[in-house]
Amino acid sequence: VQLQASGGGLVQAGGSLRLSCAASGSIHAINFMGWYRQVPGKQRDLVATINSAGSTNYADSVKGRFTISRDSAKNTVYLQMNSLKPEDTAVYYCNVDVMVRYTGWQNFWGQGTQVTVSS
Repeated sequence: VQLQASGGGLVQAGGSLRLSCAASGSIHAINFMGWYRQVPGKQRDLVATINSAGSTNYADSVKGRFTISRDSAKNTVYLQMNSLKPEDTAVYYCNVDVMVRYTGWQNFWGQGTQVTVSS
């Protein structure tokens, strides 16, 4: 199973970006899909998650500004980021719980995509 993340970039404060992460490979089912972020020297922190039923969870710092969604037919998770702030600058990683065919549940990380918000 591979995760391909895209959509990062440089944006001014107050702007928007949309991240995408597509899972491919021997996928039987997907449960939780989520986004985390990390800045150099700090731990990787939860940004948002969404489960197979569509229930979402957000870090307090992004509530009301970020929206996580998924397209189960495409095995893809999205993160719409609005009203971006300089403190949102980080490498964003997608994370997915996958039922791998003939193997069982496994957790996978994407390669990370850089988001930089200038003031």
